[in-house]
Amino acid sequence: MQLRQHFHKIQFPVVFVLLFFLNSGVSALADTKPNIIIILADDLGMGDLSINGSPIQTPNIDKLAEEGARLSDFYASANVCSPSRAGLLTGRYPIRMGLANSVIEPESTHGLPAAELTLAEFLKQNGYHNSIIGKWHLGHTPEHWPTRHGFDYFFGLPYSNDMQPLALYRDEEIVEQPVNQDTLTRRYTDEAVKFIEENSDGPFFIYLAHTFPHIPLHASDKFRGKSKAGLYGDAVEELDWSVGEVIKALKQHHLDKNTLVFFSSDNGAWFEGSYAAYRDMKGLSWEGAYRVPFIAWWPDHIQAGTVSRAIAMNIDIFPTISAILTGKTAGLNTIDGRNIWPLLQGSDLSPHEVLYLFNNEDIAAIRTQDWKYMVRAYYKNRYIAFENIEEKMGFAYELLFDMTVSLPERYSQAENRPAVLNNMKNRLAKARQIFDPMRTGPMPEVFP
Repeated sequence: MQLRQHFHKIQFPVVFVLLFFLNSGVSALADTKPNIIIILADDLGMGDLSINGSPIQTPNIDKLAEEGARLSDFYASANVCSPSRAGLLTGRYPIRMGLANSVIEPESTHGLPAAELTLAEFLKQNGYHNSIIGKWHLGHTPEHWPTRHGFDYFFGLPYSNDMQPLALYRDEEIVEQPVNQDTLTRRYTDEAVKFIEENSDGPFFIYLAHTFPHIPLHASDKFRGKSKAGLYGDAVEELDWSVGEVIKALKQHHLDKNTLVFFSSDNGAWFEGSYAAYRDMKGLSWEGAYRVPFIAWWPDHIQAGTVSRAIAMNIDIFPTISAILTGKTAGLNTIDGRNIWPLLQGSDLSPHEVLYLFNNEDIAAIRTQDWKYMVRAYYKNRYIAFENIEEKMGFAYELLFDMTVSLPERYSQAENRPAVLNNMKNRLAKARQIFDPMRTGPMPEVFP
């Protein structure tokens, strides 16, 4: 696939973008080719790591954070898995590729469009050997298979582990059906370690997309019954073990200082797990659905113990990698993500003026560095439009939250900060002008 020769700018003046890249420090890394590993948990909450106060023990992930960088205000690009994964791999809001509407089901025939430039395709063009190990969930008909989107090797599941029929694949062949899910995390880990060993001369890209802690929960005999948090904790502690094994393999092959590792989750926790100080769970519109752990680790390039509270999103991973490899992001089919390398160096200045939090094709909330404007949320199976309450009910009820406090999304400041509220409304109106024409379905029914 040829790189697109255009780069739309929907948020920043040209001068600001150029100054940002010139001062980002990433130009010193251009033309380096570190190995890239993205470790993605499925439905892991912000509060599910022991470094964040969880009773679940995650020493390997904690150490990754202690030796690397953490972003405290990092978001998934959707509140459920398929669109979030599409955003991660393309650097674009999922609505742009027709994948914003919920998840891909076993009977679905659609998937990630061939016209999309994926991170794997970009890396392949730059000499990388690529593998996806774990859950794909971006289409399972032949034209949507991961090996059609830049991956040289696939070992894993085509979609979520609660869907049927479920089979384990190696490339395009079924290797197990029904799937023994108790051993999935171990087998994913073995495959990742083997891929590292076989490609130690690099450069390589591993997208290790774990199945758990998505339900149904499973853990191997070594971990079952061992945590303080039930089977959920067992599954997370085995995932933590997996992270440790991957890092161990890198060190054994002297690749640790030439490998950039990202760790995150595709969305917030579901029925179990911890949302930390945030509200609600995956699939809904509050912070707990979108805010996820994010860690970046690259010895000698990312200083140990780095923490940034600048807002960022998984759509930023692709352009950041592009900036590291080429010194620029222009030319990619990536119009929403930004280079966040400065954040991984400790900057608290986000390259985003605003992030959009979508519920399907609808903007449910918008987030700036200090504020969040909630537009819609669920109540008793109804989808409430707070912005319409005055027209329908005769009184205004706006939800504007200060995100700098320890317990955000509790008490609206709309009455006290009318200028901020008006600014957020203007941002929302401009965003809808951009994204509403991309809808594939009608506006959702709302109450009131």
